[in-house]
Amino acid sequence: MKIVEVESFAVSIPLDDPVAFATRVVEERDHTIVYVRTDDGTEGLGYTLGYGGADVIAAAVDSVLAPMVLGEDPRDTERLWREMFEGTVQIGRKGVLLRAISCIDTALWDIKAKDADQPLYKLLGAYSDEVAAYASGGYYREGKGLEGLRDEMQRYVDRGHDTMKIKVGRLSVEEEVERVRVARETIGPERTLLLDANGKWRNKQEAVRACRRFAEYDPYFIEEPVIADSVELMGEVNEALDYAVASGELEFSRYGFSELLREDAVEIIQPDVTVVGGVTEWMRVANTAAVSDIPVAPHYNWDLHAQLLAAVENGLWVEYFHRDSDVKVFDDIIENPLTPEEGVIELPDRPGHGVTLDDEMLDEFRIGEEKRVTRLD
Repeated sequence: MKIVEVESFAVSIPLDDPVAFATRVVEERDHTIVYVRTDDGTEGLGYTLGYGGADVIAAAVDSVLAPMVLGEDPRDTERLWREMFEGTVQIGRKGVLLRAISCIDTALWDIKAKDADQPLYKLLGAYSDEVAAYASGGYYREGKGLEGLRDEMQRYVDRGHDTMKIKVGRLSVEEEVERVRVARETIGPERTLLLDANGKWRNKQEAVRACRRFAEYDPYFIEEPVIADSVELMGEVNEALDYAVASGELEFSRYGFSELLREDAVEIIQPDVTVVGGVTEWMRVANTAAVSDIPVAPHYNWDLHAQLLAAVENGLWVEYFHRDSDVKVFDDIIENPLTPEEGVIELPDRPGHGVTLDDEMLDEFRIGEEKRVTRLD
């Protein structure tokens, strides 16, 4: 088996209404889509969020990485990961190139599992055939207010979730305390409440002051209280709080996560397979965390992360966004999106990672007319 074609392009799916978190307003969700195809007709899929740069990532796949993997055996994931990483170390190591590597590596594992005629989580060494999913929401919208937040949290309770997450940090500390109070009051004392600040606070004093005000409402963790790159500062905040700090959605490779763990900056890691370097690197990170019994709660991309979380013993939850919250819309282009029942996602038995995309929807949301296709001569 050898790789004979790599295709990459970008799509952008608009939201019905703009939505905001502490540091940004979002009007659309753009993604890079990558297909890797072999000489026996097997096709693998990888993708990543673009945050406005999906077309740049697609170009990096086409011009930089595709030539490295054409003609290679897609099952050689360890070797090909190292060759892509070292081959781009001067211009990569993080950011665009690691997202591009993530797309290709994920597609290779899709091929590898299809070749083995197994679901990906089985090929990786299944720990469970189902995973818990928390309802992620609590975003800011014009006119939403406290009653809108209360209604949203109640919907998640009614749908059977035991764990919910809300955004914090966009408003004053006093207003955010009220939002956390309303969320806790709505879900009750027996359920788990998570908070996410998206790196809002710029110093220890701001972060600790705010987070200590939330402590009365028993949050399980605060995600990214400070900017992700400030690992030492995050460690200081983690040490100062009586509840956990979580981070990792914007961290790249095992090297980034080793610093987080070495500095005791987090008690829960959140690697994203579409960011960290693909399935190969996600598993390394999760298994490294298991050495210290650090739990894993990956960011977004539940259709992929359910497969990975089911393959490790230190999995906590996958993050899930209900479509009617109109925050994450990628499932609009997935043919068989995963959906939790009573807060639990059962793993499908389809070979590969199980994600297939709707060609008509891809065409509708494609950015530009160009298809970047690199073929083996």
